Amino acid sequence: MVPNIRFFISLISLTAVPLLFQGCSKSEVTEPTKILFVAGKKSHGYNNHEHNAGSQLLAKCLNKSGLNIEAVVHYNKDEKGWQLNPNSLQGISAVVMYCDGQSNHVVLKHVETIDALTEQGVGVGCLHYAVEPQHGHTDDAFLRWMGGYFKLGKSVNPHWVPHFITLPDHPVTKGVEPFHIQDEWYFNMKFRDNMEGVTPILTAIPPQGVIPEKDHHHNSTSEAREAVKRGDPEHVMWVSENPDGSRGFGFTGGHFHDNWQDDNFRKIVLNAIAWIAQKDIPANGVSSATPTDEQLKENQDYPEDLSRVRPDRYSEYRRK
Repeated sequence: MVPNIRFFISLISLTAVPLLFQGCSKSEVTEPTKILFVAGKKSHGYNNHEHNAGSQLLAKCLNKSGLNIEAVVHYNKDEKGWQLNPNSLQGISAVVMYCDGQSNHVVLKHVETIDALTEQGVGVGCLHYAVEPQHGHTDDAFLRWMGGYFKLGKSVNPHWVPHFITLPDHPVTKGVEPFHIQDEWYFNMKFRDNMEGVTPILTAIPPQGVIPEKDHHHNSTSEAREAVKRGDPEHVMWVSENPDGSRGFGFTGGHFHDNWQDDNFRKIVLNAIAWIAQKDIPANGVSSATPTDEQLKENQDYPEDLSRVRPDRYSEYRRK
């Protein structure tokens, strides 16, 4: 059940305190910036949709970044939803959701809670399938929190290799070089009217034939097929600055767990998480060591299955 309004009043008083310190000099700040990851239950198999392992990896990177961040991960392997502990929300500056979407999304029972947080400046980020709300129920909330989402019957989810040749001048792109990598990059997303408050971060042109010709609510829509035929640039990562002062981002990659080994792929997400938490991003971006193969295996939901690890994540994907 969603906590009642009295909870929100007490929550607001608790979350507002750390925001008072954001204008202070670094020497005066002693409390760390708190970031909460909410990881969905196991999903697709080894090396795919590793929500907990990915969240744990990113949280460790942020905690070791030297940016005075305290990132923690909420995970319940037996529950598809988010069993909310109000204490975990106290003083947070951002919440990042990495989970399956639609009816399995962790946020379904907590829209009012997230709304209350964003009204106090708390940022919201969604990774991969988490950018897809439950159709007809939470769409508007995603527009409020992060300016865009995967819309059923409009957006598509092919595996392909976008080439991110040009990056915008934005704090989230600091230290990130042009790159390309294979993933399940969703596109033809639904954004706010006139892209109000929304800045595209990763944009590429999908190759011809990347989606089937036959309609499918996830795999192929007539609108997306026409966009591909026209050669339209597609935004697969974006950030938003919201009227209530909060920030948000959507990142459609993250299907393959081993992609976190790519330094640019990982850095642009770490930058985005720090940015929605109102942190100043260093000139070279959020620093982190490249995870080893052994570190990638940590916290995965499924037993090791090397047949699910791709030999070349940078090669062009051929749709079967």
